[in-house]
Amino acid sequence: MAIDAAVQTTTSVVRNWRIRFILASVVWINAWAGDPPADLVRRVALRETETAQAQANYTYRQSLTIDEFDKTNVIVGSYWEQRDIIFSPKQERTEQMVARPFDNLHRIKLTDEDFRDLRDVQPFLLTQDQMFSYEARFKGEESMDGVDCYVLHIQPRQILQGQRLFEGMLWVDQKDFSIVRSEGQAVPQIRTTTTENLFPHFTTLREKVDGNVRFPVTTYGDDTLYFRNGPQRIRMIIRYSQYKKFGAESKITFDK
Repeated sequence: MAIDAAVQTTTSVVRNWRIRFILASVVWINAWAGDPPADLVRRVALRETETAQAQANYTYRQSLTIDEFDKTNVIVGSYWEQRDIIFSPKQERTEQMVARPFDNLHRIKLTDEDFRDLRDVQPFLLTQDQMFSYEARFKGEESMDGVDCYVLHIQPRQILQGQRLFEGMLWVDQKDFSIVRSEGQAVPQIRTTTTENLFPHFTTLREKVDGNVRFPVTTYGDDTLYFRNGPQRIRMIIRYSQYKKFGAESKITFDK
């Protein structure tokens, strides 16, 4: 997200997420019950690859809401859109806007990187082709929503020009190595001598669809982005809904 040129204000890092990460890390490190599988990251990447392959056969709706706040924490602007992730008549996967986006943001403006993150980072998948772009550290074990999890911290090994990657924590189901929850942010933050393009911390939750694989259901973030000209609080909510497996008997209709 970039500051609106007409306003000169807006965006980066957590108020309490980093504190939570640091404190939680201390607890996990002191509470290790034992060593994880030696090939934990490889198992996670294999499961994530299977999840990506399964998700490629589903249509779903993606709803985005972003609110910006003034110094008294009153909402002063919002952005809203809905997209259907669908299959074309030629069975090509594509996106279709459900309605014209609503945009009355005054202090920030959404950038191409924000929309790339919406597609690739907030619903992050640590697939086999992504695995070698990251280094991972085991942080311990924790029960998350009743699921016994391994906890990993991952960060990019390096970031090439134009890349958008994820840095943060992953909660991994100890039984099937699927990701239950992720917390972190898209990187890098982009700062030049003339522009700033900053990105909030977020949490993405997954649930099982059709009783098998876990797909994203909600992403949320409430963060203050620290621009040179002052801080800007934003809130982001993404909902992924109406998952429907595409098959020979499925019929997708397109609005004229």
